[in-house]
Amino acid sequence: LGLMVDHVESFDSWSRFLQQLKERGLQSPKLITSDAHAGLQKAIQREFIGTTWQRCYAHFKRNIMDKLPKKGNDEFKSMAKRIFNAVKVEDMRSFKEELLQQFEEEPKYKAALAVLEDGFEDTMQYMNEPVSMRRYVRSTNYLERLNQEVRRRERVIRIFPNTQSAFRLIGGILMHFQDKVLAHKESLIK
Repeated sequence: LGLMVDHVESFDSWSRFLQQLKERGLQSPKLITSDAHAGLQKAIQREFIGTTWQRCYAHFKRNIMDKLPKKGNDEFKSMAKRIFNAVKVEDMRSFKEELLQQFEEEPKYKAALAVLEDGFEDTMQYMNEPVSMRRYVRSTNYLERLNQEVRRRERVIRIFPNTQSAFRLIGGILMHFQDKVLAHKESLIK
């Protein structure tokens, strides 16, 4: 949708980026999926009133797993996975409550359970979408993969002489990626 080179990731930089998208014609999207960056969340709320924000479930699961003890987590992990593989919102909530009840008395799970409880509602917004769309909107994995490719190429350069040179390199990578996606779509149609 867009590209902007900035030196910091903040509310102001995200606001400028979203304003650029609006100037180019983007109207309030139904749903935006991102990590839980507070500045980005605030910018989305300000620039796109009425747009639902979805916390990336892959980031969220990673945040939960990072709080687990190093060993003996198989049952916890299995139950957490079950939450996000549920087909219905009611099942997700039910599975979450089961997990909370099962591990609430064990202090070693306190931090992981707090993360789960705190971010759960923000992470399940994709369930309001049609089943066929859920896998595409519940995480930012596709975007993260693209960002990895940009970073891989940018590390070769290391230091850009100016912002425009970074913009040209990243823009070229994104255009190449878009061409590959379009070519793949055309091959599927034929």
